[in-house]
Amino acid sequence: MPHEDPINPEGGVEWLRADGPQTDVVMSSRIRLARNLESFPFLTKATPDERQRIVAIAREQTLAAALADQMIWVDLRETPKLERNLLVERHLISKQHAKGDAPRAVAVSSPDERLAIMVNEEDHLRIQVMRSGLDLQEVFQQISEVDDKLEKRMDFAFSSRFGFLTACPTNVGTGIRVSVMLHLPGLKLSGELEKVRRAAKSMSLAVRGFYGEGSDAVGDFYQLSNQTTLGKTEEQILEEFEGKMLPKVIDYERHARKKLLAERRKLIEDRVHRALGTLRHARLLAANESLQLLGYLRLGVAAGLIKDVPLQTVNRLILLTQPAHLQRALQKELDQAKRRVERADLVRAQLAG
Repeated sequence: MPHEDPINPEGGVEWLRADGPQTDVVMSSRIRLARNLESFPFLTKATPDERQRIVAIAREQTLAAALADQMIWVDLRETPKLERNLLVERHLISKQHAKGDAPRAVAVSSPDERLAIMVNEEDHLRIQVMRSGLDLQEVFQQISEVDDKLEKRMDFAFSSRFGFLTACPTNVGTGIRVSVMLHLPGLKLSGELEKVRRAAKSMSLAVRGFYGEGSDAVGDFYQLSNQTTLGKTEEQILEEFEGKMLPKVIDYERHARKKLLAERRKLIEDRVHRALGTLRHARLLAANESLQLLGYLRLGVAAGLIKDVPLQTVNRLILLTQPAHLQRALQKELDQAKRRVERADLVRAQLAG
């Protein structure tokens, strides 16, 4: 049954679980599909009335398709800015989707938030499935089922020559974006990250920051995704991504961590324990500072240097210390100075040891 309830900030965020395969390096796996309704122009040419009709059709057909036990529908035009930023921080909508007054929405599976469907972002529909750790095969199976159900209810713009038609030419064909959220502190500390960037570029892969395109990689968190969508099947794109570049990046990161611990152990221990000490005792914490410190703490937990902090707790703090979540938890909007105080209080309470 559909619900109009707001997203619960304490609810289940898939990538926070920290119990998926290879979660020491891979925080989450995600696949997105870009789809457009055949009978409407792309959004750059659509009128406000056409955009509203797209939202209405998407709501009716998405919620009727029985995609999950429960779907939450959020009309973003009627949603306060704080709530929209909350969705961005949970990786359920993009920063672009959170802006503007044009008709737009998102449907989210509840309570697991594995499935999200953005309506009127760059394309009419952006279908997303996410899971914890490295689990791309399960993600692909679920998103294929969702795509099939929606395609039975809506006519998507499709060319026998080019495949699915999308607003941006780089998505034409399959319309698929396969990505993983990686934690790469070993490669960053050892100065090897640029080699990975060059290797990824040579294989038509993109390396981006924590929130995707245009964002910074604070805390050594990176998104790795494919850039080629035309001329290959979805299965081929997935196989190349999962079978070639990704295993190498994971191996490089683990080797870098192992080498750093063998040759520069005191440096790593200092970074990790200094981060934990700051997090446990600081009275002021900025958002980027806390994310950087939590990145070092996550490295220490994954490497076995910190025994009394679960990996899930670190992942959860990465989310809860973000501005929208912090303010939502306190039920009030705060300026940056007050957020620094409240963020430090929150982290100290969570990591009291």
